[in-house]
Amino acid sequence: MVIRLVIDFSMTVLMLVAMAYHITGNAIHELIGVFLLVLFLVHNILNRRWYKAIFKGKHNVRRILSLAVNLLFLVSITVVMVSSVPISQDILPSTPINNDMVLRQIHVLTSYWGFIFMAIHIGLSWGTILNAARKMTGITNPSIILTITLRVIAVLIVVYGVQASFEREIVSKLTIYNPFGWGFNGSTSEFILDYLSIMGIYIAGSHYALKIVQKQGKDRANLS
Repeated sequence: MVIRLVIDFSMTVLMLVAMAYHITGNAIHELIGVFLLVLFLVHNILNRRWYKAIFKGKHNVRRILSLAVNLLFLVSITVVMVSSVPISQDILPSTPINNDMVLRQIHVLTSYWGFIFMAIHIGLSWGTILNAARKMTGITNPSIILTITLRVIAVLIVVYGVQASFEREIVSKLTIYNPFGWGFNGSTSEFILDYLSIMGIYIAGSHYALKIVQKQGKDRANLS
């Protein structure tokens, strides 16, 4: 579990760095992509049992949601990695290609979708992550004050994330390709804060949506 958490945390950090193309430049962006590819492969190897169990057992709402998000995340990251090869300028500069505009469009769009699916993926697993963190820190019975504090922080992150989504034109980046590149205003710390907050929207949203679905499932089971 510790190894998986470290790998997942590293992938999240590298994904954020990869999104900061206008800050890092192309060479570092491609190098980060290579590291992401390696961690992505290791992540899938460690979770290979998940693939074997896809069609086994009962498929409740939680499992269907998790399956759909995981597959969409897998497809988006695979497309990002495959499309990066022919448009590489530093690591594979000798790759011949005449018109790379379409591939660049696919690469950019799927990278932002992958970013969103990654956040939802984390949100659906947030309960497991919290339980693992509690065991490692020895906090098995969190206080009411701590719980309320964390939820208030979550609300503030979501509110700020919504504002950052508009300022960073996330909807446009998920639907439109800009051949001249997306401009970036602000410092590196502002970029990190904005994109972490945007991630927070989907992490919190998927986590609490899952809790509501699970509660409704339990209520139905009790009534039956």
